[in-house]
Amino acid sequence: MDYKKIFRSRAVRFAILNCLRFVPDKAMLKLQYKMKTGRALNLEDPKRYTEKLQWYKLNYKNPIMHQCVDKYAVREYVKSKGLSDILVGLYGKYDNPADIDWDKLPDSFVLKTTNGGGGLNVVICHDKDALDKADVQSKLACSTVKSRTGGREWAYYGLKPGIVAEELLVNRENPEAGVSDYKIFCYNGKAKYIIVDVDRYIGHKRNFYDREWNRLPLSSDCPAADREIEQPQNFERMMEIAEKLSEGFPYVRVDLYNVEGKIYFGELTFYPWSGYVNFDPDEYDFVFGEDFECEI
Repeated sequence: MDYKKIFRSRAVRFAILNCLRFVPDKAMLKLQYKMKTGRALNLEDPKRYTEKLQWYKLNYKNPIMHQCVDKYAVREYVKSKGLSDILVGLYGKYDNPADIDWDKLPDSFVLKTTNGGGGLNVVICHDKDALDKADVQSKLACSTVKSRTGGREWAYYGLKPGIVAEELLVNRENPEAGVSDYKIFCYNGKAKYIIVDVDRYIGHKRNFYDREWNRLPLSSDCPAADREIEQPQNFERMMEIAEKLSEGFPYVRVDLYNVEGKIYFGELTFYPWSGYVNFDPDEYDFVFGEDFECEI
């Protein structure tokens, strides 16, 4: 069932999920999984990566995850790992959009909500003078009140909403494309697979690689790139950083940027795609789940 064709408005989908908050998490996850993947959810003996992510939501509740998914609080977590040098420059932190001091921001920057993810919670500004500030404040005001309870993602429960203003990283060779995003699958502190997102703003493409930078023959919710993507500079250092940040978690995706050899922290993601994605070929749902240990 393609529920997005039935309910085309994202606002309507959020409203429906909000009305269904009374439904127990386990029942809701089974319903959503069936709707979004077309399969029954096996929580008793999960084998698939996507099944294990649903198990993760229900059963793994490490309090430090709350800090790790908060876009502001995670900075202290990164510092605690001795990695303050990879943090993107911070221009400000605000409790609500009305607090943003536009005069103190540079000409280019990124605004993002601290309690959410996805493109609708991010504002990229290349030219402050051309920015519709009232529209941005309205958008961010709406985003900060939305919780992540729709997908029953436990790590986001109870987060205090806010906004951070950060440095805008630039792809000097092709500014319109945006910088490449390296999303590293880590299992118990071991980096094993890498997703590379390129051309995000001019035709988003995505490739998958293993730890040795061999391209994996699959696609997901985004088309594969029409070119080979070179292994980034300081690749081994990126893997070391990902493993240090992922220590102690059965699974986490560590997102990093690499701009001309300089590594920057992106975010920590415990539930990629909220666990609702179909891989082609389907066997990779099992491959990515092999090292994901589902034990309390």
